Amino acid sequence: MFCWPLLLQVHAGDRVDPPFLFLGLLPVILAVVLAELNENGLDPRVLAVLGVLSAINAILRGISPGTAGVELTFFLLILAGRVFGPGFGFVLGCTSLFASALLTAGVGPWLPYQMLCSAWIGMGAGLLPRRVTGRAEIAMLAAYGVVSAYLFGLLMNLSSWPFIAGIVVQGHAGSLSYVAGAPVWDNLRTFVVYTVLTSTGSWDTIRAITNAVAIVLLGPAVLTTLRRASRKATVTGTVAG
Repeated sequence: MFCWPLLLQVHAGDRVDPPFLFLGLLPVILAVVLAELNENGLDPRVLAVLGVLSAINAILRGISPGTAGVELTFFLLILAGRVFGPGFGFVLGCTSLFASALLTAGVGPWLPYQMLCSAWIGMGAGLLPRRVTGRAEIAMLAAYGVVSAYLFGLLMNLSSWPFIAGIVVQGHAGSLSYVAGAPVWDNLRTFVVYTVLTSTGSWDTIRAITNAVAIVLLGPAVLTTLRRASRKATVTGTVAG
C-alpha cells in the first residue's frame, strides 16, 4: 500500500492515477480493529479507557494539527501502548486518527495511511521490552518517540510523494519528481533526497522533539495514571428494560 510508487511498471504514454482503490482499505482496517476488540477479550474497563484516550487524542490533534511539526497525538499513544499492550496500541492508533478526522473534517485519501501508521506506532510501543523500568523506561520511550516520528513522516511522504512532487514519464525526470516505471533504486534515491529536503530536517524533527519532550516531562505521571486505571478502574451503569 505504501510502496506502490516504487513497484509500479508502466509504458510510455500510460496514465498514472492515484490509487483510490486503497480507500477501500479503510473499512478493512476498521474490521481489523473490531476483530481485535472481540478476539483479545478487552473487558468493559479497558474499552472505557480506550474511549477516553481516543477522545483525548482527537482533541489533542485538533489543537495541535501538526503545524510546523508540533503534534501532541503520538506521545499519549506511545504511553498507552506501553501500558496496555500492542493490541490496545494498534486499536487506539486507528480510533484516535479516525475520531480526529471526523472532528476536523480531515477524511480523505490520506486517512487510511495515517490510521495504519498511527496503529503501528501504538503497537510498536506495546512490543518494547517489558523489563525496562524507571528512568530507563522513560529514556527508551523518548527514543522510540523520536524514531517513530521520523518513520511516520517517511511513510506518509511515500504515500503522497508522486502527486505532490509531480509524475513524469521515464526519461524526463524532474529534480525531485517520481518517475513512473523507473528502476526501484532510482526512484528510491530520488525519494530519499525529497523527504530529507522537505520533511526530515523540518517537520519530522520538530515532531520528534515534541514527542521526546512530552514523554520526558509528562511520561512518569501519565504512565502512573494509566497503570492505576488498568488495575483499579471500574465501570458502573444501569440496565433498563
